Amino acid sequence: MTDQSRSLDGKVALVTGAGRGIGKAIAITYAEEGANVCCAARTSSEIEGTVREIESFGGRGFAVQTDVTKQEAVEQMFKAASQRFGGIDIVVVNAGGNLEPNRVEDSDTGNWVATIELNLIGAYYCVRSAIPYLRSRGGGKIITVGSGIGHRGRPARSAYACAKAGLSILTRVAAQETWEYNISVNELIPGPVDTRLTSESSASVKDSVFSIYNEWIKRPEDVTPPGPVPGYPAKQRADGAEL
Repeated sequence: MTDQSRSLDGKVALVTGAGRGIGKAIAITYAEEGANVCCAARTSSEIEGTVREIESFGGRGFAVQTDVTKQEAVEQMFKAASQRFGGIDIVVVNAGGNLEPNRVEDSDTGNWVATIELNLIGAYYCVRSAIPYLRSRGGGKIITVGSGIGHRGRPARSAYACAKAGLSILTRVAAQETWEYNISVNELIPGPVDTRLTSESSASVKDSVFSIYNEWIKRPEDVTPPGPVPGYPAKQRADGAEL
């Protein structure tokens, strides 16, 4: 890809949960498209690794260790990214995870609440903090990473499902409130993706996750390309058949 064809030259993107999985793939792809990327997550070694990959091909990245469940930390993250690159144009609200993989009657209340805090309250902090920075640029984009579980539910995933359902409505309302500022707010639902979160699940849980509607099991990198990419393996259903 030549520099002339890069779609994000001059833009600044902030991606939460950028140390691994989908967030890392998005951060690297944005950098490949010319964006300056702030990579945020709780584990500094992981986001520093993402930045090194970005810098290896001449991109510009910046690591900010952040706990999105802390409002002050989120506000400092946006401030640091804006000061480093002169503003913010794109925000990807990706940080999340399921901390309570049990049925409601067996669930740990602390883990249940923590899952809501991570996936919904943390997303709220990010969206709220992003709006003034995007307004100051005359507009921009907020992308929240949702889940089909938030739209249809799944046994033993009540906290995660509730959080992602709330995130979907937060995305809709934020879009309604910010269109006049030329800010678009959209939810990305990537479907089943083989990440560390799923790889650490039990075999039965993983089989259940990857068999819903015979969806294509994606790698994190498959979430980012706009279309078929040379060298990528054929798409497959959960039963192994090519699509």
